[in-house]
Amino acid sequence: MKKVFFLFVTALLIISCKEEAPTVKFKKYDETAELLEQQKHSNKRMQLKLIQSKFLDMNAVFAPFKEDLAGFTDEDYNELKPLVLEQDIPTLQANVTKGKLSYEKLTLFYLYRIRKFESDSTKSLNSIIALNPNVLNEARQKDKERKKNSEYSIFGMPILLKDNINTNDMPTTAGAIALAENKNTNDAFIVEELRKNGALILGKANLSEWAYFFCSGCPVGYSAVGGQTLNPYGRKVFETGGSSSGSGVTVAANFAVAAVGTETSGSITSPSSQNSVVGLKPTIGALSRSGIVPISSTLDTPGPMTKNVIDNAIFLEAMFGFDVKDDASVDMHFGKKDFQNQLFEDNSLKGKRFGVLKGLLSDSIYNATIEKMKKAGAEMIEINPERARFVGFTTLLNIDMKHDLPNYLANNADNNVTVKSVEDVTLFNLKDSILRAPYGQQLFDGIVKDNTTLEELEVVKDNLQTVGQTFLQDLFDKELDAILSINNYHSGVSAVAEYPTFTVPMGYKNNGEPISLTFIGKPFSERTLLKVGYAFEQLTKARKTPKNYK
Repeated sequence: MKKVFFLFVTALLIISCKEEAPTVKFKKYDETAELLEQQKHSNKRMQLKLIQSKFLDMNAVFAPFKEDLAGFTDEDYNELKPLVLEQDIPTLQANVTKGKLSYEKLTLFYLYRIRKFESDSTKSLNSIIALNPNVLNEARQKDKERKKNSEYSIFGMPILLKDNINTNDMPTTAGAIALAENKNTNDAFIVEELRKNGALILGKANLSEWAYFFCSGCPVGYSAVGGQTLNPYGRKVFETGGSSSGSGVTVAANFAVAAVGTETSGSITSPSSQNSVVGLKPTIGALSRSGIVPISSTLDTPGPMTKNVIDNAIFLEAMFGFDVKDDASVDMHFGKKDFQNQLFEDNSLKGKRFGVLKGLLSDSIYNATIEKMKKAGAEMIEINPERARFVGFTTLLNIDMKHDLPNYLANNADNNVTVKSVEDVTLFNLKDSILRAPYGQQLFDGIVKDNTTLEELEVVKDNLQTVGQTFLQDLFDKELDAILSINNYHSGVSAVAEYPTFTVPMGYKNNGEPISLTFIGKPFSERTLLKVGYAFEQLTKARKTPKNYK
């Protein structure tokens, strides 16, 4: 009897200890010394005024998962790491099929990992703005429907969205406090497509506020809502790239399977390059823009950001669909045979023709990469184009946003959002500029002051597109599969010409900063870009996990 009583008391003590285990909490810390040190940075944009968000409460963000995470231990996390970390979608799906993994465990792994790093003041990246409170229930439902998955499927995969993309279960802020009440919206079209294909929307990633068309010369990756996004390859050392900063950082740090970014000019290619991930800026119209906070209806597009090319293709396919509400929309579905037969089984560069930009050959990593591709059988044609002049680019963005943002606010935003125009936002921010616009709002002020008419804008648009298309088409007349650039060096010309770009990790500089090779393709040549990008990736296998986030 005494033995039974002893066991009973012991069990109670164990249960009691488990219940009283401390909950991981997010705590604000004094960053004064840290910011003083940051003022010595050689890059002025990295001389930060603040790092932590003064607005966001991450304890509230994680509150819906308190009970579930209490039952998920460090032992569980470490057991799952080799099954999840850096694995591509086909491998994850295979692990689910074999019973080694479930969609619920996969989701718990990412939630635990985000909390583990983001609650650590020495490793936090400020990369998350919101989490989907229903995601675990949705993951459990996907486990019940597991027969619907396939090796090349987004089904059950937890992904993140840049926080300028509408969802019906989380706010959409574009990083701005002016949109903090933008809570009750419909899903953006691409989110509808992702859900139809079984994706799990894990949450929202931080970004450069208003997609980095807000303040001038300010840090990339900063938003009043999310704070300063930091680069896992060099925390407070390297820039994150903008404006899809959080999307690039979260993928690099393995906080989700993949993330959606958006680009107007360089906003996918830049953070993908800076964070050593694979990023595709598709041709305008390949993916819908409906339900996304805009800069420019002329140039905006969402795009996939992933750890590898296979995932990028799978993710892209899951977002395709014709949207009647988007005038530029086209239907571009690949089909499963294309994935397996035209992309993944053919990883040769032999016979592929690439334009090599002579002015970039002074970069030792670019030069060495070209030589490696030559040895693999690729034909390299040196090109030395004259610099094109893009007069009116800022005017295009100014006037598009002056009209496109009110349209979004009227038709896609929560009725509780009080601002109705760019000018309203500037006036709202002036009421508390230290909190709402600590780096100023010079670009928004410029939009308000720009009096270009819509008729004048059409002339600007036509001129820019003509210059951009002529510039690139003259180069492609050499029958090239793609033009090879670095990072986001040629994002501007690709943007105005409406040509797609695809960036794939190329290596790391001597100081550890990532650098990527960017393939510029003809309009609607996404299949070709994915194919040559995959072959390049298999040849080089350049991407490395950031060492402090393994």
